[in-house]
Amino acid sequence: MSFFAVLFALLIEQAKPLPGNNRIHDAVFAWVRWTGRNFDAGKPRHTWVVWCVAVLAPALGVAAIYLFIWRYSLLLALAFDIAVLYLTLGFRQFSHYFTDIRDALDRGDEDVARQRLAQWRHLDASELPRTELLRHVIEHALLAAHRHVFGVFFWFVVLSALGLGPTGAVLYRLAEFVSRFWAYRHRALDAPADDHLLSLSRRLFQAIDHVPARLSAFGFAVVGNFEEAIGAWRRDVSLWRYPNEGIILASAAGALGVQLGGAAAPGVTPDRSKTMSDGSQTDATQAQGSTPGLPPQPGHLQSVVGLVWRSVVLWMLLVALLSLANVVG
Repeated sequence: MSFFAVLFALLIEQAKPLPGNNRIHDAVFAWVRWTGRNFDAGKPRHTWVVWCVAVLAPALGVAAIYLFIWRYSLLLALAFDIAVLYLTLGFRQFSHYFTDIRDALDRGDEDVARQRLAQWRHLDASELPRTELLRHVIEHALLAAHRHVFGVFFWFVVLSALGLGPTGAVLYRLAEFVSRFWAYRHRALDAPADDHLLSLSRRLFQAIDHVPARLSAFGFAVVGNFEEAIGAWRRDVSLWRYPNEGIILASAAGALGVQLGGAAAPGVTPDRSKTMSDGSQTDATQAQGSTPGLPPQPGHLQSVVGLVWRSVVLWMLLVALLSLANVVG
């Protein structure tokens, strides 16, 4: 049933994508903000309460609803799976930014491309050279594909196999959103934020994302240049501050044969200080601290799309085979 739930959710999402400004996103935003206001008393132990209420409580609620529906109808349970996946999984939740940037670059309008990148990732891209602009777009697109598709996919399949339906999809997306929400609130809104809560939400998401990140990286290696991807995985992970991000991006860089990482303005994470300066490097120095390969070019954007879709097909085939083996067995 997991295979069909993911398949139908992706098809529906391609046909009718969820709008960028929608009530579900607004409700999640309000929920996370409410939990911080009402359960965070400033002590380290309270951060666990905030995180559990913000992330675990909705996930357990979804599990309870699914189990109640499953007792009466498998078809309704499948429909519930599809509905939750439609809200949590899919490319179209972020791909409009990627498409707009690619179209702007095709027209030669780099200013519009920088504006769309700034809107997407809430960073100042006005001074980014063209190569660094492309580098950022590629990195953010790869991480967004992982967090909106592969990570959700993994946890949905795992917990669905345990009879908990779409609980894993909700758990993963909320854990990712909470870590991003507190970081954004602390950085961009200039609002007071509990450092303990910010640190805890990041650590817990890194733990939840540990296995999915490595599976995404392995998938990129299988459907791309396997030898180069594995070599980059082993060699270049330390170019990024957070290991999960480094594994995904290093593997993808090797699979595509493109330079990622290196010195640039703040991009993937606000404190990626290991590899970032002021973004003013020249062509002669841009490769320092980056993965081997060709400097990012507009053609690499299409290569990224192909790499991600081939990975989706790979994991869908594996889930289909496992489902078939389960039925036959």
